[in-house]
Amino acid sequence: FQPLMPDLHYYYIVELSFYWSLMFSQFIDIKRKDFGIMFTHHIVTVTLITFSYVTNLTRVGTLTLCLHDAADVVLEAAKMANYCKCQKLSDLLFLTFAIVFIVSRLGIYPLWVLNTTLFELYEALGNFPALWVFNVLLVILQILHCFWSYLIIKAAYKAISKGKVAKDDRSDIESSSDEEETVPRSKTPHSTIAANGTGGANGTNGYLTGGTCSEEH
Repeated sequence: FQPLMPDLHYYYIVELSFYWSLMFSQFIDIKRKDFGIMFTHHIVTVTLITFSYVTNLTRVGTLTLCLHDAADVVLEAAKMANYCKCQKLSDLLFLTFAIVFIVSRLGIYPLWVLNTTLFELYEALGNFPALWVFNVLLVILQILHCFWSYLIIKAAYKAISKGKVAKDDRSDIESSSDEEETVPRSKTPHSTIAANGTGGANGTNGYLTGGTCSEEH
């Protein structure tokens, strides 16, 4: 029963387009062991974004998106450091990413977001069909979080024990950093470090009136 403000509307549009692009680019990207799991994640994410927008559950949707974005920013920074051959910085950023990922997706997400949607939302709004679909998709997302957390912890353990982040466990194709050092860059694919997803305006879903963006809360 809350108006959809313009800044949240555009945030949703950008995130939706981003995950749609990932869904299609996955078919032309490097093939990984968890291709099917990643594809499932993209489908669930696109469905969740669309579903939460249609049902006007944009607050929980925005929180979920922000929790995912927080870890992704550090991951992309670790990748850039790896491309630039800054191994120590890459390792540090990867360990930071592991901490942020686990805290946000195994801590805040289930204890705050899932607790609200599974229990408090039912008490506040009662039972309705969309609620069950919404919760099933959110739980599937949490299962994927647990799987990726296992891979991240495994990689972080190797980083601590061996002094550097090891080859991506998800891929049979990617080259490790050591291989890149011995093979000319032009003939070697990039190695990656990977884990693997509006105040004052009286707008509503589907129609937005003019107004300034809301302040951060």
